[in-house]
Amino acid sequence: MFDRLLTTTWLLLCLLLAACSGYAPPDAVIGMSRDELLLRMGKPDMELPSKEGTRLEFPRGPFGRHTWFVYLDGKGKVNRAEQVLTEKNFNLINPDMTQTQVRQLLGRPSEVQGLARERGVVWNYRFENNDCLWFQVELSQEQQVRSAGYGEPPECRGPGDRS
Repeated sequence: MFDRLLTTTWLLLCLLLAACSGYAPPDAVIGMSRDELLLRMGKPDMELPSKEGTRLEFPRGPFGRHTWFVYLDGKGKVNRAEQVLTEKNFNLINPDMTQTQVRQLLGRPSEVQGLARERGVVWNYRFENNDCLWFQVELSQEQQVRSAGYGEPPECRGPGDRS
């Protein structure tokens, strides 16, 4: 019985460590080759050319609270990684930006909601903060930013709160 419990505990610990390594904090990936990075972090959500070479996008974390942009130089080595779901980047979102510009700055949204009467969509970005907030970008049918700001995600509302 004890051996079975010990084995189960050991397996759970190994799974937890493997999950954490897939999250990959930025300092841990600097200098890795593309193959090493993909082995560690898995397939990127998006790959785009950058000034340095290539940018890979990795949405991560519980409820998607982090998105890492990892930059590879021309030789395929990681030279930079940054978490892009920050207030600094949110403040760069302005009306009339395109949907593509938002995606290039913030990555894939955590959640997309359609607006009534086909007026467009709202992109929701969960991010690390001390309040229960997410960042929202309202996009028109023409894929232009109509507005952007902070809102309260549904899990933060109390029972019976319909606001």
